[in-house]
Amino acid sequence: MVGVRGQDLQYVGERQRTARGKRVGGSRRRPAWSATDVGTAVDSAASEHPERSILLAADDVEVVYHDVSLVLRGLSLEVRPGQVVALLGGNGAGKTTLLRAITGLLGVHRGKLTKGSIVFDGQKISGRSAASIVRAGIAQVMEGRRIFSVLTVDENLKMGAITRKDRAEIASSYDAVMTMFPQLAARRRQVAGYLSGGEQQMLAIGRALMAVPRLLVLDEPSLGLAPLIVEQIARVLREINSGGTSILLVEQNAMMALSIADHGYVMELGRVVRSAPARELLADNEIREFYLGVGEAGRRSFKSMKARRRVVSW
Repeated sequence: MVGVRGQDLQYVGERQRTARGKRVGGSRRRPAWSATDVGTAVDSAASEHPERSILLAADDVEVVYHDVSLVLRGLSLEVRPGQVVALLGGNGAGKTTLLRAITGLLGVHRGKLTKGSIVFDGQKISGRSAASIVRAGIAQVMEGRRIFSVLTVDENLKMGAITRKDRAEIASSYDAVMTMFPQLAARRRQVAGYLSGGEQQMLAIGRALMAVPRLLVLDEPSLGLAPLIVEQIARVLREINSGGTSILLVEQNAMMALSIADHGYVMELGRVVRSAPARELLADNEIREFYLGVGEAGRRSFKSMKARRRVVSW
């Protein structure tokens, strides 16, 4: 685990010092995927329907694969309108399985939700098809990008809008994506498989935005990317969120995730073992030592971290 440098700690505070709703990246234009008068709409919905102050709620969810392997064990979490929620956990904790349950992709992997429910904007979505969940307002950026490598950049973005019909609105979303990712604009006719890893990740995010989601779900968007590209992805996620889109972010890069998040959950063995505001998790010594590589004693070598038996309060 790479330790935290001084400039990284300065980077952590950037999200908290930036007021939500300020222009990001020098652009005053409201993104085409943002809701009209987001704040007014959210306040109105919350007052008329108190339960809708929660955009996404997973309640006591259990998931089994192949009718044998129990992966999620009574997991519950919430995402509120306008929030960025970070979901942390090691490999095998069940993070990707939760995203599959939310986006309707469990069946593809021979998984089944056997207990609990998932509700989005007051409507139960557990058990619905992936296409209907996209239409309801949830889009996913999968781990490993999963772009259509034989299609062009333009064709990939058009696939993201496949559930939409209004051509003018699709064109507006396309222009907004190209404004956000000028690298893609310069390569719009290039076959996506020849893009760099960072450009492919931008394309995957852009494709998801073409569905005009109210909730953007991302699985390890920083995986395999250079630090400068990771910082660019973080800035992009802030900009998307400032337009009114809620974000559920699964990440092992805890520094990046918690620096842009409002709230965080820590998962282990299919359960949520810690839930707290992101600022509180960043200040927690156990979180800092296990996920960020530093604690009260400062930097530790990988050898010493590996040799020391892990003891945590949760």
